Amino acid sequence: MKMDESTPPMTLTDPSGWFRFEPLRPGITRITEPHAHLFFRANLWLLEGAEDRLLVDCGNGLAPLAPLLPPDKPVAALVTHAHVDHVGALHEFAVRLGPAESAEALATMEDGATLAPLFRDHPEPVSRPPSPGWSARGFRLRPAPLTRALREGDRVAAAGFDFAVLALPGHSPDSIGLWDAARGLLVTGDALYEGGLVDDLPHSDKAAYRRTMERLAALGPALVLPGHGAALDARRMREIAAGWLADDGRKG
Repeated sequence: MKMDESTPPMTLTDPSGWFRFEPLRPGITRITEPHAHLFFRANLWLLEGAEDRLLVDCGNGLAPLAPLLPPDKPVAALVTHAHVDHVGALHEFAVRLGPAESAEALATMEDGATLAPLFRDHPEPVSRPPSPGWSARGFRLRPAPLTRALREGDRVAAAGFDFAVLALPGHSPDSIGLWDAARGLLVTGDALYEGGLVDDLPHSDKAAYRRTMERLAALGPALVLPGHGAALDARRMREIAAGWLADDGRKG
């Protein structure tokens, strides 16, 4: 994938150690919460262009994120679906994009849509507290009404990319992805990633997931930025999709 040569690598740090910043290549940084339980340790992808930045997914919201980003360019935050490990810091940003299907849920952050109770009730949601006196029992997501609701076929021009919005339901009904065909960059959210895919949540849909997997397998990205785990290439993406489709078929 050809990147903007004028975009230097970002060097970001978190003095508290809660966030980990890992430059993937110029203009793309992976942010994780290494002290969150693996199930809730999502990827936050920070994309940088010459004039602005795009943050795709926002973690659990256990520690402030926005103050760690350089103030020299505007940042838009975009979430791929409304689950707790992807929406926590959305309220910190003035420009907030996300799936139209979950716009009401994001405006209220009600538990049924975000699955926040799974985090609160987990016996060890974090390996160390994000701040003194923190308690999982008191954890609540802060409402973050969208400033722009996204639907299939919408365009998001940000950070030097021109993304088409893809509806990728299955893991959740509101899951979306981003696809810049010209530059070969695909962002999948939790529709596809390395490791066991979660397809058995209360609102998961196997039939919809099958259509999503078939759709992703037909794309030819140079780089795939998933919702969890390492970045992928097209070959590995297709292997994961084919493996899930074969396994789903065996299950009936």
